[in-house]
Amino acid sequence: MENSLRLMIALCGSALVAYAVVRAADLTTRRADARRPGTPLWGLLRRCRTPLFVVLFTVLLGWAVRAADWTPARDYAGVVDRIRVLCLIGSGAWLTVRFASALVESSYARYAGRTLDRARVRRVRTQVTLLTRVVSVGVGVIACAVALVTFPSFRTLGTSLLASAGIIGIVAGVAAQSTLGNLFAGFQIAFGDMVRIGDTVVVDGEWGIVEEITLTFLTVRTWDERRVTLPVSYFTSRPFENWSRGGAEMTGTVFLHCDHATPVPLLRAHLRSFLDDCPGWDRRGWDLSVTETSPTGITVRALVTAKDPDALWTVRCAVREELVRWLIQDHPAALPKVVTAPPPSPAAASASAPAPRRGGGPPSGG
Repeated sequence: MENSLRLMIALCGSALVAYAVVRAADLTTRRADARRPGTPLWGLLRRCRTPLFVVLFTVLLGWAVRAADWTPARDYAGVVDRIRVLCLIGSGAWLTVRFASALVESSYARYAGRTLDRARVRRVRTQVTLLTRVVSVGVGVIACAVALVTFPSFRTLGTSLLASAGIIGIVAGVAAQSTLGNLFAGFQIAFGDMVRIGDTVVVDGEWGIVEEITLTFLTVRTWDERRVTLPVSYFTSRPFENWSRGGAEMTGTVFLHCDHATPVPLLRAHLRSFLDDCPGWDRRGWDLSVTETSPTGITVRALVTAKDPDALWTVRCAVREELVRWLIQDHPAALPKVVTAPPPSPAAASASAPAPRRGGGPPSGG
């Protein structure tokens, strides 16, 4: 009974002290955030409350158990200390990742608030995201290595592995060739400025917006809300279209198949008047030309511009619908015609042929 009471006192005391310290730190960061609303660091640091509590609770619990002289902890001191060290390593790594993420995100938020170049902001966002993931993975690997070192048996295993590091490195390199390729491709995308989060790209005939970039894969959200996941090595080994490079403005075309009797000047004037009232047109340029002709009709191309791919799609659809409506309503003769009459019979063709001239010889020139 006395041992159980000591254990409860140690647990409750450690939890209360840790909670008091975390609560004081939370109130301090909250007040700092209220005094400086333009600095997001203090608000982001509040995410560290839970890992900070675990770290403090683990440290205080070890001191409290030793001070309380709990019998089971004294009998199994090695096991208890190892569990406490493992918990401290894990919570310390968790706290380090949260703190580093807060610093990086705060720096990015301040940079995004001061920079007017949206393309540069998307580039920095991509680099920040990948750097945060690299730091998280690195801290996790270091924490696992430190945790393994606490076991004597793994120390011996580590020595033997180091002795055969050459063979293991070759085998690991061959086995993880694709993974390492994607990893280095992720760094190349992040710092080579090939593609950024928020860019509009076309891959495999599908256009969409880059939604997420990790060290190994990239997610594209298509126009119909689907997600296409591709390995990052795809963008370093194959050609793709990036509509956001050099600005988001785009030029699009609308093709119409019409009859030879189409009043092209009137159609051009109507397109101009329609674009003046079209909210998606950015007024950078427009045109209407006959680009092709055939025995059955002509091909008319309308050219329009817009501020981004979404607006361009809307403008193209509106122009196509308006031009077809105008032709049907005001100039139905300009619509393409399909010949459905059957060919003339041989007898009718011979009857309609001109009679041969008598006497032969060339016709008189008069």
